Amino acid sequence: MRSQPVLTIFSSGRAAEASDGRVRRSERSREAIVTALIDLIGGGIETPTAKQVAERGRVGIRTVFRHFSEMESLYAAMDAVLYTEAERTFLAGDRSGAFDDRVKGLVRSRCAGYEKFAPFLRASIVFRRRSAFIETRKRQTRMALRDDLFSWLPELREAPRATIDGLEMITSFEAWDRLRSDQKLAAKAVHACVEALARALSRDISGRKGLARAPRTP
Repeated sequence: MRSQPVLTIFSSGRAAEASDGRVRRSERSREAIVTALIDLIGGGIETPTAKQVAERGRVGIRTVFRHFSEMESLYAAMDAVLYTEAERTFLAGDRSGAFDDRVKGLVRSRCAGYEKFAPFLRASIVFRRRSAFIETRKRQTRMALRDDLFSWLPELREAPRATIDGLEMITSFEAWDRLRSDQKLAAKAVHACVEALARALSRDISGRKGLARAPRTP
């Protein structure tokens, strides 16, 4: 068997190393861009420009443009970074105890989550118009929060549909943001308003008997 020339072996090795190096540089650039996007959006800039991302991420603007050509994967990368913490925040809280206490816990959990992730939730409303990934994630999040509503209040299993829909709306980000951004209420005032509305809407089911063992989902 004829052996391969040594020069060819070394050349192939150097080519492989160069290729690996380019891949690693591309991955580092991508991570820097994702981190920059998260920092900028978290700081209140809903739609960062390529220049802002390049400056924050300390990468070349041409690199930003190259990666921006695949925004769906960047959105997915951002989501992967934020999802675990968001899930931990929104799913926190003791779901046992009296009905009224659980209503308060639900509102407390939602308001804390919306306050923490508001910049990203606002940005998602803008991005969803041009991103199938974010549109899908938005729909999944809405369904997850609806399931979480029944986790807090399994009594809703026997409630009128209007009560369920009303509570879903009252405890939504859109309702919270209307009070916080448009009506300019302080965080504590928003919390108090949402809690009062949720308690008023659920008052008709809080005294019913035999509902504590109701399933978690409708």
